[in-house]
Amino acid sequence: MREFFGFGGYQRSAEGFLSWQHLAASAFYLGVMALLAVIIGRARRNADIERKNRVLAAAAILIDGLELFKIVLICFRSHNAMQWLYILPLFLCSIQLITIPLAAFAKGRLKNAALDFVVVFGLLGAVMGIIGAGNNYSCYPVVSFDNVVSGLTHAISGFCSLYILISGMASMKRSDMHITFFIMLGFCIAAYAVNKLIDYNYMFLMRGDGTPYDMIFNLVGGSPVLYPLAVVGLFLIYIAAFYSVYYIAAKKKS
Repeated sequence: MREFFGFGGYQRSAEGFLSWQHLAASAFYLGVMALLAVIIGRARRNADIERKNRVLAAAAILIDGLELFKIVLICFRSHNAMQWLYILPLFLCSIQLITIPLAAFAKGRLKNAALDFVVVFGLLGAVMGIIGAGNNYSCYPVVSFDNVVSGLTHAISGFCSLYILISGMASMKRSDMHITFFIMLGFCIAAYAVNKLIDYNYMFLMRGDGTPYDMIFNLVGGSPVLYPLAVVGLFLIYIAAFYSVYYIAAKKKS
């Protein structure tokens, strides 16, 4: 247990990004995530909104509980009470720590906007945060506290995204799309400001750190201006593209 939680540092070497152990763990997380979303989403499709919300409420409590436990343990493990500054919910996937509870417990337009945001970014965050997490799997063993909690929280985000779609909770109204844009822009601005203050890399706005963002970083030659603008621009383009594909699919279905 001491080795699993990383007290005193991991004695095992990291298996590495895209190793068979990483790919096997990724297949497990994503497979269970998709299976549960389909089973529970289909079972609740004709249920009332209160019953549908219970699933999101449980997911919100679980994802925030895991993240809070991780923050406390990492601060305790590092013997540095200020370590929390470097594990704030300011990564793309971390936004779900706020939007999933909003989707579960908020009302009206805010709830609809949160539901849509989880749909748009939950699955993307799950895939990128589980398969594309070169920064984690190059540093920690696959079966370790850091990677297991990361895998679980990203899988919960992906589960919520699929569950909202399958259970029919998504509104995806054009009139709410600008709220999704503003949520993303707000987090990017906050992440960039914190990065400058503590010299960190939230939202990967400063560099790629072994993730697929390295392709963008290399493409712009590591420009401290063009790189963050390109990353934020891609987020906004992705939002517009997701809505467009959703409307096309919905139109064909009808």
